[in-house]
Amino acid sequence: MQKSSLNKTIYLVLVNLFVVFLGIGLVIPVMPTLMREMHLEGSTMGYLVAAFAFTQLLVSPIAGRWVDTFGRKKMIVIGMLLFALSEMLFGFGQDVKVLYVSRMLGGVSAAFMMPAVTAFVADVTSLKERPKAMGYVAAAISTGFIIGPGIGGFLAEHGTRLPFFFAAALGLLGSVFSLVILKEPKRPEIEDKKTEKQVAKSGFRKVLEPIYLIPMIIILVSSFGLAAFETVYSLFVDHKFAFTPKDIALIITVSGILGVIAQVLSFDRIVGKIGEIRLIQVCMGVSAIFIFAMIKVAAYWSILLVTFIIFLMFDLIRPALTTYLSKIAGNEQGFVGGLNSTFTSVGNIIGPGIAGILFDVNIDYPYVLSMYVLALSFVISLFWKERTN
Repeated sequence: MQKSSLNKTIYLVLVNLFVVFLGIGLVIPVMPTLMREMHLEGSTMGYLVAAFAFTQLLVSPIAGRWVDTFGRKKMIVIGMLLFALSEMLFGFGQDVKVLYVSRMLGGVSAAFMMPAVTAFVADVTSLKERPKAMGYVAAAISTGFIIGPGIGGFLAEHGTRLPFFFAAALGLLGSVFSLVILKEPKRPEIEDKKTEKQVAKSGFRKVLEPIYLIPMIIILVSSFGLAAFETVYSLFVDHKFAFTPKDIALIITVSGILGVIAQVLSFDRIVGKIGEIRLIQVCMGVSAIFIFAMIKVAAYWSILLVTFIIFLMFDLIRPALTTYLSKIAGNEQGFVGGLNSTFTSVGNIIGPGIAGILFDVNIDYPYVLSMYVLALSFVISLFWKERTN
């Protein structure tokens, strides 16, 4: 009985997360066309992504505390509404300034959503169930990205801005869905209040504790490399291989579907066998190698294979880090989720900005940078030890 109620709650959260990332995925195939229509440079596209991440960085620490103070459901509902507003603004925006405002609102939305969702899942799962649940969270994100580009490529045929309006409608629908159906998970109130005081006192000094320091460095360095890769992917294949929005949608969709299947079927089993730390190390090493391969490949099917491997590695790193952090967070799920979001944002700010600048110099340079950064992240991870207590 407990089990079916737990599953239902998780599915509701997954649907919300899926809707948001479906909306984000919709716009991927449109970006090269938008870049040409508005006469934007690669660096501007990078700065737009960085603006999103910069706002997420500023808001994440506060949002993480608010998740613990005001509840998971409220933060999810507000986050979805902000996402809808952000996408609508981007759809109407004919000036770069409006696009920047849109991306910054999107950053606030992400800062509200991610700690709230991971804390929600942690609240309704046991330690044993958590790797599987976090794998499903990652799968919901990936599936949104998979289906999103396919729908975005189709909608773009009828208007470059149409995917943004469609995303706004999905966000609004998701916020209403959350408000009406989602129930706040029960947490021990006394412990929560105590945690809030501890968090207020210690703040970011907690990051210097050995239990958090290495994973936060890994999150920072790896998110830098991942953001650099993802920001210029559609621009890279558009310029180097003359891919159309439909081609980009197809290649991301096919590689994404294969990735989600592998993720859902194997993530919790892999974590059970080798643990989160070893899985993260393997994924970072493999992704560094295949990003180098991305520069060298030319045939369509080899691009598909390399893209699939890279996206799969990224999709396994995220839930592995989130699962590890949720296990060590105890009663500070929102706070630790906020830290995760903060350090991810720092990497997401620097990575896209530098990748966009390098893209304007040479289209291969962002991937050379990503390769070296992920290799560095792999080396740092070798000093990461499992908690003994």
